[in-house]
Formats: sequence, C-alpha cells, structure tokens
Amino acid sequence: MMLKTEWKEKGYADEPIPAGIDLKKEIRRMAQEKNAVIMAHYYVSGEIQDLADFVGDSLALAQQAAKTDADIIVMCGVHFMGETNKILCPNKKVLVPDLNATCSLAESCRAEEFEDFVKAHPDHTVISYVNTTAATKAVTDVVVTSGNARQIVESFPKDEKIIFAPDQNLGGYINSITGRQMLLWNGACHVHERFSLEKILLMKQQHPEAKVLVHPECKGPVVRVADKVGSTAALLKFAIQDDAQEFIVATESGILHEMQKRCPEKTFLPAPPNDSTCACNECNYMKLITMEKLYNCLKYEWPTVEVDPQVAAQAVRPINRMLEISAQLGL
Repeated sequence: MMLKTEWKEKGYADEPIPAGIDLKKEIRRMAQEKNAVIMAHYYVSGEIQDLADFVGDSLALAQQAAKTDADIIVMCGVHFMGETNKILCPNKKVLVPDLNATCSLAESCRAEEFEDFVKAHPDHTVISYVNTTAATKAVTDVVVTSGNARQIVESFPKDEKIIFAPDQNLGGYINSITGRQMLLWNGACHVHERFSLEKILLMKQQHPEAKVLVHPECKGPVVRVADKVGSTAALLKFAIQDDAQEFIVATESGILHEMQKRCPEKTFLPAPPNDSTCACNECNYMKLITMEKLYNCLKYEWPTVEVDPQVAAQAVRPINRMLEISAQLGL
C-alpha cells in the first residue's frame, strides 16, 4: 500500500483497486452511505458522466452546488470547479479525484499579475470567466460562464468600461456581437485554441449537410463558420432540437457522449485540431479524472479542495452576483 504522504505528492490516492471489484457499484454504494453527490462536467469520460448524480456545464454545476444538501461534493472536473463548489459550500467536504486536473485558462491568468492589471485600470468593472482560480475571482466584480457571459455583459450600461478575463476569444466574440469594447486579458483554452479552420472546412465539404457547432472559446475564424455558437449546454440543446442529422462539433470531445446518448439517430463528428501531432480534441486535464481515482477519492475522502477563508469571502461575492443575475434573466 502506498503511504498517504506519497499520495499527497501525486495529488491523488494511488491505491490499487481490489481485483474483481465492480467499480460502478462500489462508487454508488459509497456515495449513498456517505451522503455524497457526484457531479461531472461534460468533458470528463462518458463512463463517469453515466455514473454521476448530475452532469452539466460550468453554470449548471455551480447552480447545483449552491443548492445541494449532500455532506460531500465530489467534483469530477478540473480544480477551479472544485474551488467554486467549496466557495459556495464552505461547510461541505469538496473532493476532486486528482488535484493535478488544472485548467489552461485558469493558469493563463495568475492572480498576482491580474490584480496588477486591474489596479492599472481602476475605472473598469471586472468580469472574469468562471475558468479562473479562487484568488483571481477575489479581484473580480462578477463571474460569468460561456452560457451567460453575453447576457451579463449586456446587463451593464453600454458605456461601462469593462475588463474581461481570461479568455480573449470569448471576450472578442462578445465584443463582436454586442458592439462593446471590453479590455481583454490575453488568455486562451489549449483545446479550443487548436481547432483548425481549414480542416473544419474540409470536413464540411465531405459532409455538406452537417451543421457546425462551435464553442465561443474558439478563435474568431472558426466561430465565423459556425451554424451555432454557444456554451457546451447550448450546443447540446441545439443538437437535440435541430433537424440536422450530422454535426461537426468544435469543442472538447467529451460532450459527444451526451449528444450521442440523447440523439442516437444522429451523427456527431469531432472537429480536428490544427496540430498534426495531436489526433484528438480532448482536454488532458479533464481526462485525468478516472473511475479508479473516483473510487479511491470516495473511499478515502481525499483529496479535498481547500480555499483560504479570506480569499473565499472575496471570491463568493462575484459568484453569487453571477447566480443572482442569471436567476433574474431566467438563465
């Protein structure tokens, strides 16, 4: 058995799984016994999505965390999502199966550098994407997700000076459709940055009836060829409701599991990346969350997500403001 000190160095409980164990059955048993809710983002593996109590995008996961009565929240997603849950539920135990599951967007906006940037523009309202650390949220006025960013930006007066961070592609997209001139932080998602416009156009030639679904974290040229631009949840909803039978999907490929599950008669094609050394459009951080790590996470109730109370007290305000505005707008 590996010592727990070694687990801490690894960031997850690296305990061998007993031979012959039914992982799904045991995970569900432990969740029930411990009054734990398992929440999963659309980008984790399909088998974990199928096992979870709740599957959603960042907005839905935050909303669910805010109202859960579970004693333990197991966040099958990246670290900032666990932080958001802990900020909203400070008295609950929040677990993430692997603490190494970070986010390239969050990493692109270090709190110290961002705080200096904010101080250099004191007359600006600060809007930060949910894909940020708690410390970055602490110097933010309101948090947004890709599902509510446009509506929240438009809730401010047209002449409001706004800093938008960290995703320059999402911010640029919102500027283009609202006529705003928000000041953008230079950050991006490593998955959505690498979609290839040329390869998507080639796929479109091969599948002329397919509709192109694009996440707004993608670069402008990719966004401009989309039939639908939207958050993960919005793309899923469009795929379910639209009459098209084929879709080219330019976002993390984990969402294809739910799309195919909800629409078994339709075909969903993952848009290819521009990097010839990478054949997929997966988030390598999301894919760190495995069934084995989820099992050990529940068994040992570790690793936990902790947020400094002072940081949490500051970070909860922009998150709550997002939830309040979203509720007012019916999002």
